[in-house]
Amino acid sequence: MRDLWLGLPVMAQDSMILTALLVPVAVIAVVLLRRFAPYVMVRALLRRHLAINAVFVGLIAMSVAIGCGLIAQERGLRRASAQATDKFDLIVGAPGSEVTLLFSAVYLQPADIGLVDGEAFAEIAANPRVALAAPIAFGDSWPGHPAVGTVPELIAHLSPQLAQGHGFATYQQAVIGASVTLSLGDYIAPAHGVGQLAEQGAHGGHEIAIIGQMAPTGTPWDNAILMPIEGLWQVDGLGDGAGGVAAPLMGGPFDAAHFLGATAVLVIPTEPDATDSLRQQFTRDDMMAILPGAVSSQLHGLMGDIRGAVSLLTVVSQGLVAIAVLAGLTLLIRLFARQLALLHALGAPLRFVSAVIWSYAMGLVLLGSVIGLILSLGVTSALSSMIEIRTGLSMTADIGWAEIRLTAAFILAAAIAAVLPALFGLRGDIARRVRG
Repeated sequence: MRDLWLGLPVMAQDSMILTALLVPVAVIAVVLLRRFAPYVMVRALLRRHLAINAVFVGLIAMSVAIGCGLIAQERGLRRASAQATDKFDLIVGAPGSEVTLLFSAVYLQPADIGLVDGEAFAEIAANPRVALAAPIAFGDSWPGHPAVGTVPELIAHLSPQLAQGHGFATYQQAVIGASVTLSLGDYIAPAHGVGQLAEQGAHGGHEIAIIGQMAPTGTPWDNAILMPIEGLWQVDGLGDGAGGVAAPLMGGPFDAAHFLGATAVLVIPTEPDATDSLRQQFTRDDMMAILPGAVSSQLHGLMGDIRGAVSLLTVVSQGLVAIAVLAGLTLLIRLFARQLALLHALGAPLRFVSAVIWSYAMGLVLLGSVIGLILSLGVTSALSSMIEIRTGLSMTADIGWAEIRLTAAFILAAAIAAVLPALFGLRGDIARRVRG
C-alpha cells in the first residue's frame, strides 16, 4: 500500500487527503440533517445575535489566517533560501563553523571569522578544475548596505547582464545590487565596520563612484555594494595585494605574499562532477570548503522540525479556539433554550433541534474558515515583506494544499465537537424550560 501511495501523483494524494478530512463532516451532516431543513431557524439565530456571531466568526478567521500564514511562510522561506545558494557551488573559508561561513558568504551576515590567506587563495585559483575563484571580503558598509570587495568575474556570475551601467574598471568604482537606493553617478564614503559599530569617516573621506547596477537576483546580494577587493584593501590602508607592481590588473593576478586576505572564496568548478572532490581537497587544517546547498539542506531539516512544532502549535491553538467558540455557543444556546424547548414541545423531534444547533455552529465555523483563508493571503504577504526587508531574500510564499488541509482538519474537529452542544444543549426538563 505504501508503494502504491507513493506512486500516486502529488495532486491525487492531496485530493485524497482533503476528501478524507471532509467526508466525515458530510456524514455527520447527513445523519443530523436527513429529511430536515433547519435553515430558516439557523438564519434567524444568526440575525438575532449578529454581534456575538461576528465575534465568533472573527476569532475563527484570525486563528485560521495566522496558522495558515505561518506554515506558508516557512515553506516560502525554505524555497527562498534554496534559491539564494543556486549560484554558490562551493565556498572556501577559514576552518570554523560551516553555518557561519554560509551565512557570511551567501547571506552577507556579519561574522567574526578567519581569513583565507594568499597561499591558500593562490592554490585554489591555480587548480586546473577551478573555472572561477572569486575572493569575497567584508569589513565596510554604507548605511543599511554591506560593502563587498570582490572581482569583476563574480558580478558577471551573479548578474550576466547588468540592469544599467557597466562593471567597475578602477578601484574607486562600485556596482550596486538591485535593491540599493542609489543612482548611477552617486558618490558614497563607505564606513569602516557594519551596523551600529560602523565608524563613519574612518577612511578619510575616501569616495566610491556608483557606475553600475546588477539585475535582481532574489538574494541578499541585491542589497550589497560590490567594489574591487583591491579598493576595499586600499581604503583600509592595506595596499592593493599586487606587491607594488605598477598598474596591477583589476581582479588579479594577486601576489600570494601580498594577498591581504578574503573572508571567503567562491569556487565554480570546470565540471559539476568536480565539486565534491574539490570540497574534499580544500577541506583540511588550514581551510574549509562547504557545499552551500548541502549546508542549507541541513538547515532545512532543522526548519522541518520547527515546521512540525509550528504545525502542532497551530493545530493546538485552533483546537483551543474551536473549544472556546463551542463553549460560547453552548452558553448562547442556553439563552434561547426556551425557544428551542418550545419548538420541541410543539412536536419537533429532538434530532431536528439538534440539527438546528449543529448547523448554526457549523455555519459560524465554515464562514470563519473561509474568511480566514482569504485573510491568510494578506498575512502571508505581510510576513513575506518583513522577511524580505530583514534578510534580502525574495519571498514568494503562497497558500497551498498544506494550508487547505489544515483548514479542513480544523473544520472536521469543529464538526465533531459541535455535536456535543447539539446533543446536550436541551438536556433537562422540557416543561421547566418552556415555563422559562
